[in-house]
Amino acid sequence: MNRTDKDLHQTNHLTPLPCGGVGGGSAFSRTIEIMDTTLRDGEQTSGVSFMPHEKLMIARTLLERVGVDRIEVASARVSEGEKQAVASICKWAERAGKIDRIEVLGFCDGTTSVDWLLSTGCRHLNLLCKGSRRHCEGQLRKSVEEHISDIRGVVAYATQKGVNVNVYLEDWSNGIKDSADYVFALMDGLQNTPIERYMLPDTLGVLNPMQVSMYIGQMAARYPEAHFDFHAHNDYDLAVANAFAAASAGCMGIHTAVNGLGERAGNAPLASVQAVLADQAGFETHVNEEQLGEISRLVETCSGIVVPPNKPIVGENVFTQVAGVHADGDNKAGLYMNDLLPERFARKREYALGKTSGKANILKNLEELGLELSSEETRIVTERIIELGDKKEIVTREDLPFIVSDVVRHATADEDVRLLSYVVTTAYGLKPMASLRLEIHGKTYEEQAHGDGQFDAFVRAIRHIYREKLGREFPWLVNYTVGIPPGGRTDALVQTAITWDWQDRVLRTRGLDADQMGAAIKAVIKMLNLIEKDY
Repeated sequence: MNRTDKDLHQTNHLTPLPCGGVGGGSAFSRTIEIMDTTLRDGEQTSGVSFMPHEKLMIARTLLERVGVDRIEVASARVSEGEKQAVASICKWAERAGKIDRIEVLGFCDGTTSVDWLLSTGCRHLNLLCKGSRRHCEGQLRKSVEEHISDIRGVVAYATQKGVNVNVYLEDWSNGIKDSADYVFALMDGLQNTPIERYMLPDTLGVLNPMQVSMYIGQMAARYPEAHFDFHAHNDYDLAVANAFAAASAGCMGIHTAVNGLGERAGNAPLASVQAVLADQAGFETHVNEEQLGEISRLVETCSGIVVPPNKPIVGENVFTQVAGVHADGDNKAGLYMNDLLPERFARKREYALGKTSGKANILKNLEELGLELSSEETRIVTERIIELGDKKEIVTREDLPFIVSDVVRHATADEDVRLLSYVVTTAYGLKPMASLRLEIHGKTYEEQAHGDGQFDAFVRAIRHIYREKLGREFPWLVNYTVGIPPGGRTDALVQTAITWDWQDRVLRTRGLDADQMGAAIKAVIKMLNLIEKDY
């Protein structure tokens, strides 16, 4: 159905959004429910399929540590594996007293979805209904009256079996735009039922914040006793803004997905929604902001979908200042900081080193490492970092001692660990092996080990030295990435970046070499020199 001229006229004269902020006397002070759908809608991301044990880990982290109010963990009737995953989550949730926070998507299929739900131990059904006339008539081939009858039948059966019901009005965004009479007829027909929440999806991501504000306002005014959730999709990159608009207009719940996973362009990212609701409108949630980074990394690992380094809140680089003038301003008066302080999210502000670095960036990083240089030495180190930046090499704070040692031979940056020699081998049908000689504080150690790969064998050999011969802890590898310059050929330099977890600290070291194994080994030796400073 085409939109009328009246509809278009109304769209061009929308009521502006109310706004507020932290410390700004916001009119909003109520608590917003966060329902996270990473394990259901997020799993509809192309190429993503969580294993049952991964679903359980993510579910526990979301509820126990992150503190979201509810999680949607699956769709009914998908597969036997899905049923086992839901049963596992519900078994844990029952023991933990959190079973009422577990939800599963179901369908208007008589008793089938409800029975599937009951077989897993779940007690909350999110019933998928049609929120637009186009979907109802075009897909179901039914009238609104027939659809209402079907919904009421499922709700009655679920209630009889002790299952609580929320309803999704699928394609509500197009429904309220193009067939508002249908939406209101559907809502009117579902009154006086035990439905707990009406969930309003922007299924195709077609709304903008002003439209969300207007349409949610209409729903809230017409049905003041109803609990409305809003479910955004990010097709126009407006999911977070639309979630903010929905909450401001009266929605009591917002749906999110960790890292913005979801079909097509994904859903509203949990971390961004939390920050916007808290800072831009002063809403309260039960989310523990310090755990947002942890859940982001967990979902990144399980999904295989890498988080862009510039993704707000959780990206690796979002609390990194690059320009030297920014470091100078922060140093003098915190001039380049906003309410998104990294400490809120268990992060630290960093100052990047590269061709745009100034003296202030260098000094900030040297201060963090406890290194002191003269003005002349600082100038020489700055020139060297700029030179490396021009070559598109990435310089980290952990690289600084080696640059200092290389450029000005600063005594505090001498190598405590040196690799004297090594051999790594691999052969078809045999496990890779590494043999090496390592000098630590002037004493030589030899070791060899097998591993699942050449790098694994090399690290195992060093781990043996540290644990068995030195009696020391050895860092855990957190992340390992390899890159070559854009357009590089097979003979291009390889840069390996490795992230380590060391005594509640995160160490990042990089190695550059013509050989990938050589680059990784350089990164390991840099890491060993860093931890030796602690010993």
